[in-house]
Amino acid sequence: MGNSRMEIVVGFFLIGGFLALGWLALRLGEVPWVTESSTYAINAEFNNISGVKAGADVQIAGVVVGKVRGLSLNDEKLAVVNMQIDRAVAVPVDSVASVKSQGIIGDKYILITLGGDESNYKPGETIVDTESAVDLESLISKFAFGQVK
Repeated sequence: MGNSRMEIVVGFFLIGGFLALGWLALRLGEVPWVTESSTYAINAEFNNISGVKAGADVQIAGVVVGKVRGLSLNDEKLAVVNMQIDRAVAVPVDSVASVKSQGIIGDKYILITLGGDESNYKPGETIVDTESAVDLESLISKFAFGQVK
């Protein structure tokens, strides 16, 4: 009798462990139907997003508030960055999205400078007031070959 009680306790322990492992996998794996409840999608159009990759941070005032989910070209041949932003963060319609770099040669990220407008972007809308990436290589080559005017 004592042996079957021990087996039941071990069984419950294993079930609890598997449930905890499953929950952790869903949270860390960022399964869309789990994470989309706490985030919303917003887009931004840029002339140049050189160096930005899917998975890059989206920051406001140095605080990470989201991630870049995808990059694409639209019909006007502008780069479109799809971002997942924390639902607790409202982005006013006069905000500016910029491509920035961590240090001189660091990873690129998107910095959103919040505006003061009363109305906010809704999920799926596109920020069109943007500052594209500064292409250091082209600036250096223009300077080196005397093409800077």
